[in-house]
Amino acid sequence: MADQRGFLKTRDRELPPSRPVPVRLMDWREVHEHRTADGTAVDEAMLHRQAGRCMDCGIPFCHNGCPLGNLIPEWNDLVWRGQWADASERLHATNNFPEFTGRICPAPCESSCVLGINQPPVTIKNVEVSIIDEAFDRGFVTPQVPQRLTGFTVAVVGSGPAGLAAAQQLTRAGYTVAVYERDDEIGGLLRYGVPDFKLEKHHIDRRLKQMKAEGTRFRPGVEIGRDITWDQLHSRFDAIVVATGATVPRELPLPGRELEGVHVAMDYLHQANAVVAGKEVVDQITATGKHVVIIGGGDTGSDCLGTALRQGAASVTTLAIGKQPPTERPENQPWPTDPLVFEVSSSHEEGGERTYLASTVAFVGGEGDDAGHVRGLRLATTEYLPDGRRVPASGTERDIPADLVLIAMGFTGPETETLVGQAGTELTSRGLVQRTDDFATSVPGVFVAGDAGRGQSLIVWAIAEGRAAAAAVDRFLSGGTELHAPVTAGTVALRP
Repeated sequence: MADQRGFLKTRDRELPPSRPVPVRLMDWREVHEHRTADGTAVDEAMLHRQAGRCMDCGIPFCHNGCPLGNLIPEWNDLVWRGQWADASERLHATNNFPEFTGRICPAPCESSCVLGINQPPVTIKNVEVSIIDEAFDRGFVTPQVPQRLTGFTVAVVGSGPAGLAAAQQLTRAGYTVAVYERDDEIGGLLRYGVPDFKLEKHHIDRRLKQMKAEGTRFRPGVEIGRDITWDQLHSRFDAIVVATGATVPRELPLPGRELEGVHVAMDYLHQANAVVAGKEVVDQITATGKHVVIIGGGDTGSDCLGTALRQGAASVTTLAIGKQPPTERPENQPWPTDPLVFEVSSSHEEGGERTYLASTVAFVGGEGDDAGHVRGLRLATTEYLPDGRRVPASGTERDIPADLVLIAMGFTGPETETLVGQAGTELTSRGLVQRTDDFATSVPGVFVAGDAGRGQSLIVWAIAEGRAAAAAVDRFLSGGTELHAPVTAGTVALRP
């Protein structure tokens, strides 16, 4: 255990500085300065102090807050002692991709930190990303090539965090694994959904280099269900892991939805990320010089905000239908639950306006030659009914200017038309792929992991389910497994 009196010696929570807003809005580099120009940690003394704040708490509730079951107190202690190689080993024991979670996970582990009961919690997420950055820089991350092959083959459909985690686990267990991705590059939403200012893509590329050296095979630009049918895939492989994510956007079917300039958020982000990667996008959706309105105040809306500001939007307004969350943990969401509180992301620090209790009534088009394009949004103040429903309050309608409207209201589930039609998998009442606690679908040999079976969720849940599904496939094909399986498909998040 780290310094048992560390939390008494260091009471303040310290994080690396962010690059100045005027500077970072001029490029797409990561906002936070985790490393200096020469590649060293920004402040190793700070990391030593913050890791030392980890308490000898007896029962580490941070384990419960993290779906991966990360061994947080152990690697905090190793960082405090300066044992970076051992810290990397303990970190990778439960998490295939800490460079991703350490950057884009909302860190429910910190909400469960025992120190957080009466002090700011340990900076778990920053310690995590510092470990993996040091591990790559010092050459601790090397390919783990299997000592023997099982003779079985597995297809993983989807190359987001769930699919990549399943693929790496199975490859290391001796399976011949092929990962299929319909986009032109591997990475799923990590590649084209998350902007570079949160996750620069070289982090994905260096991990893929390791996976290729281990033996994982990647097949980008292949859409299962169209280029290869699900039946054909099933006949070629001994098992399939469906990790296609929940990519069907939640729509807003209101008057004027057909107007030009109204788009779902992921169409906008996908194109923006592709252009940042140097790809050519014809008729790109861009915010340059426009009044942008984002409907939805979650992570996707925040990503749209930061992207629009970097593209030079004239103004950006983010709308949320509900009330502004409290700044402190509410009484009905006690520790160690993950509370719903007001959050200021790096994008919110950069500009834009946030409006709460805003119900969208209609999309307003222009006049004359501009009649087919959105030029405004009609809003009303949200009213809460006694039964909990939220409706537009009569008589409160108002219009705000909007040249580009981005619907960032989340996702309803996976795209399942070809999966059901060709493979015959069953769905739940919510439209998710039905599965057992062992991640098996209704079709023998076909498993599902991540958002496709769980619904829209966090990256840590995706990686945890990918690892657990890999263990299930191992049991199915080999009769047993030694792979780490942190969750079952029936596990629920620790949130009230």
